[in-house]
Amino acid sequence: MKDPIPVARITDHGTAKLMPDIDRERAWLLTVDGAPQSYVDLDDPAHLEFEYTRRLGHVLDVVAEPGRALDVVHLGGGAFTLPRYVAVTRPGSRQDVVEADRGLLELVSGHLPLPQGADIALHAADARRWLENAPAASADVLLADVFSGSRVPAHLTSVTYVREAARVLRGSGVYLANLPDAAPFGFLRSQLATLATVFEELVLIAEPGVLRGRRFGNAVLVAGHQPVDVVALARLTAADAFPARVEHGVALREFIGGARAVRDEDAVPSPEPPDGAFGIG
Repeated sequence: MKDPIPVARITDHGTAKLMPDIDRERAWLLTVDGAPQSYVDLDDPAHLEFEYTRRLGHVLDVVAEPGRALDVVHLGGGAFTLPRYVAVTRPGSRQDVVEADRGLLELVSGHLPLPQGADIALHAADARRWLENAPAASADVLLADVFSGSRVPAHLTSVTYVREAARVLRGSGVYLANLPDAAPFGFLRSQLATLATVFEELVLIAEPGVLRGRRFGNAVLVAGHQPVDVVALARLTAADAFPARVEHGVALREFIGGARAVRDEDAVPSPEPPDGAFGIG
């Protein structure tokens, strides 16, 4: 049997590479313009390699009783890591993956097949435009992990966008987002304030070193109309190799402080990460 070889392709929005992991058979790393974007183990789709992806996985584990099928919308495709995770941990789930880069969709779906029998529909479309045309109250979970290069696009940061996300979610639905920032957290605070205009319940998950301002990093935001099981979430995130803190309630309101919600006309992309923040050698 031949060893797998890397695959590279210029897609609509950059240069994508699929690189085999020498330590795990049939595991692959996806990079776009040199930045690690996704990791997939085809033999073990429940394996989540990246820290922020594990934190999103923990939220997916606690939003409903174990094994219950969910309707999930993923904004941002990558290598379909979390759609694969949901397919094997919650069999029977119906999922939509929305990715603006058609070339990336074709590369990943062609080289890294989805789990057999998984109900996962792929859509080559802009995330906000797709949401605006999606049926109301049609999703249990809406997960946003969208990057243009290394930044979250501005049009996915405003109150108008959040209202569309809330419209597509059912009343018990949960919105998740992966957002990058660093102290003094102007972007992250404004995103929490924006979500608070629509959702009553907010949770922030991040590595302590990031929250203390020591480095640039990812934060996972959780929003909904009903409380999230923060006790279970804190237990899961604390058990990770790189533990994270779960902030909610008074502490999170203090973190948001006087930050203002973002209007379309004021929206800006997430901050540019410093050199080497997410790159690989």
